Amino acid sequence: MFRLSKTTDYGIVLMAQLASAPERTPLNARELAHSSDLPIPMVSKILKALAREGLLVSQRGAKGGYHLARLPEELTVSEMIRVLEGPVALTDCAIGPALCSHESLCTVREPWQLISRVVEKALADVTLADLVKRRANGFQPSVSPALQIERAAAPREARE
Repeated sequence: MFRLSKTTDYGIVLMAQLASAPERTPLNARELAHSSDLPIPMVSKILKALAREGLLVSQRGAKGGYHLARLPEELTVSEMIRVLEGPVALTDCAIGPALCSHESLCTVREPWQLISRVVEKALADVTLADLVKRRANGFQPSVSPALQIERAAAPREARE
């Protein structure tokens, strides 16, 4: 099963909360922890990491807190995952060469690399703005035609 870490999951939830706040209104860790029902130490750690990597701006002082460094439409899910978890890759060989001892003999290396690129592209096509949009029909990101997988028609014998 492919799964994001809790830290990444919570980080995206916090980013969505900040995206939903009035423009450039800083929210502090305590406010975000309370509204998301997460522990303050975890929220503080995530916010610091996001600020260190340039996704958030930290503002000190009595009215300080965090706000998005860019518009929600400019922040992609793949970027948030990369900052919190590392590169989007389903296997080690999709991250880079020489990470797997079986790389030179592997017959599925290239297909896994292609699949990882498709997954990363799909995540790059979804923005933070897409995540926080309230739609009557639920979440419906636009999917680029390159990501739509066509299945070959079943052989005639299989259909009969």
